[in-house]
Amino acid sequence: MTTIVNKYSFYFLFFIFPLTNSINAQIVIGTPTLPFSQICANPSFNTFNVTFSFSPVSGLSSTNQFVVELSDPNGGFTSPTVVFTSGAGTVTVSPATLTFSVPVTTAGEKYRLRIKSTSPAATSPNSISFSAYYKAQDAPFSINNFVSTATYCSGGSYVLTIDNPGTGSNDSPLKYPSLTYNWFKEPSLTPIATGQSLTVNQSGKYYVETNYGSCTSDSYSNRVTVSEATSGAVTTITSSLGNPFCSSTNSTTLSTVAGNSYQWYKDNVAISGATGQTYITNQKGQYAVAVNFGTCVANAAINLQEYQFTSSINVPDANTISPEETLTVIVTTSASNPDYKWYLNEAIIADAAGSTYEVKTKGSYKVVITQTTGCVVSNEFPFVVNTAVDSNPFPDVANIPNLISPNGDGINDTWVIPQEYVSGTNTEVLLISSLGEVVLKTNDYQNNWPENGIDFKNVNPVYYYIITTQDHKVKKGSITIVE
Repeated sequence: MTTIVNKYSFYFLFFIFPLTNSINAQIVIGTPTLPFSQICANPSFNTFNVTFSFSPVSGLSSTNQFVVELSDPNGGFTSPTVVFTSGAGTVTVSPATLTFSVPVTTAGEKYRLRIKSTSPAATSPNSISFSAYYKAQDAPFSINNFVSTATYCSGGSYVLTIDNPGTGSNDSPLKYPSLTYNWFKEPSLTPIATGQSLTVNQSGKYYVETNYGSCTSDSYSNRVTVSEATSGAVTTITSSLGNPFCSSTNSTTLSTVAGNSYQWYKDNVAISGATGQTYITNQKGQYAVAVNFGTCVANAAINLQEYQFTSSINVPDANTISPEETLTVIVTTSASNPDYKWYLNEAIIADAAGSTYEVKTKGSYKVVITQTTGCVVSNEFPFVVNTAVDSNPFPDVANIPNLISPNGDGINDTWVIPQEYVSGTNTEVLLISSLGEVVLKTNDYQNNWPENGIDFKNVNPVYYYIITTQDHKVKKGSITIVE
């Protein structure tokens, strides 16, 4: 009986032993190898590889999955992050390479990776440590509203803050809560503080960078020069469009240092309602601002100029030509793609569109030059052209006559006055009858009065004249008309 039992026990163990080996099969996963020394991921690039070996290959179940785990920033795996899981039974060859991506919150200097299998369950040793950062924001950004200067009162401080959102198209990193920051004071490259703001109580030039460790990055701020002020100190004003600025394109924003309160001035007159850190204008002028810091006041000024090209004209303001003469007027300019418009007595001259014009008649002229490319701005030159006095129609008499005889005999028929008062001198000639009627008023007297006959009654008519020159000299007298 004992022999039979032992025999059956032998056959039972013979069949059970291989089954037990299959159930308890194990694999060994080697230490992961990394083809990188650090990870610098961003929205456009977040793909990395890890390679590992395992054995025996035959020990894998057909449902096995390999899992890539990422440690915390200090290299611990208490709460690892799964960054990749292979499909069931898809990895069957050793060594194997898996591709993974890091989370957007990744930021640290001591990350590690490890590989785990699910069937059978096994875990690799930890990889070597490496730095890893996800650069969620990787563009320059602003602090202090892009104002390059700041001031604090003696014994006080000034707070520099990362703008959120800031002005214009500023890409504020504060949109990404997981990011951290390092503040610097030039010329040192050692961070002096972290956080979203910095309280400054020492003069110097400051800036901040997003903390991406050893990864190169464009995520940094503008520089701000902070200085200590006392009452009466002088600070600065900056123009967003520069100085001079193009007023035809847009208004410029004048900015000064941050303070508690402000008052802006133009040409020494306070601007009503202009009590902010910035002032928007499209006019040139002498601007100033008083900045109150609480315990001290600083002042700033800027002589704001409009952009203007250079140009010149070859004639003076006043010109005289004879009736048969022409005057060649030429303008030169540095304007880009200039446009020319010529005017006579405020009416545009239709056929004049170049830089040269031949003047043939008297009058008030001007030429307007407009730059049509870039900053559209204009410049104008007014000038006057008079006709020279002709000695025949306007004889050079010495005195103003007080007697004329318009009887048609060709002698003393009209009132002929000295050349300094006739046409071309811009002198006003006013004639009034004895009844107070204005019979002639002109700034272009042609020595031709009276043009019509005089009505003689019982007495010789008497008229009174008032002559007013361009420089306001006045001549008065009477004219008696005889037959």
